[in-house]
Amino acid sequence: MTREQALTILKQYTKNENLIRHALAVEAVMKKMAEHFGKTDDIEKWTLAGLLHDMDWELTKNEPTRHGALAAEILAKEGFDQEIIRAVKVHNHMLGLPLETLMEKALFCVEELTGLITACALVNPEKLSGVKIESVMKKFKQPSFAKGVNREIIAQSQGLIGLSLEELIGLSLEAMIKIKDQLGL
Repeated sequence: MTREQALTILKQYTKNENLIRHALAVEAVMKKMAEHFGKTDDIEKWTLAGLLHDMDWELTKNEPTRHGALAAEILAKEGFDQEIIRAVKVHNHMLGLPLETLMEKALFCVEELTGLITACALVNPEKLSGVKIESVMKKFKQPSFAKGVNREIIAQSQGLIGLSLEELIGLSLEAMIKIKDQLGL
């Protein structure tokens, strides 16, 4: 499956532009994670998992325990690699499935973090260019800011993928800044 095919499938199931931007952000961060962890042979898998992770959100938002599982069914029918399908499925913590691979664990952590970084950019006069690791850390500690972001998941980065919160934020910021225009930030 190519990125163009995956993007077509994403847009077939996702109409909300903000959700598409979120998918693009996670795709960019997953590419950065693959590079960081030396998974250069698997960059395409990592990025496609990031791009497609929430493709079923609009269909499952009222049934959160179906989120990820429905996407996995769709992606299987479309012929996607099993590693991508599993990463998309297990990223939803509500399914209670074990995270097994580094790709699954990275997607699990960065998916929530991109939401926090985006929220930080939206309140910054310079948008994403003005967001710094320190400002994300400060907002991370304010539960009333970006209330929908599950900070407990992000905080697991040290144990799951061996990156401190600061390192994870730094890598994610770097990736998102590269595509800030696509993100509208």
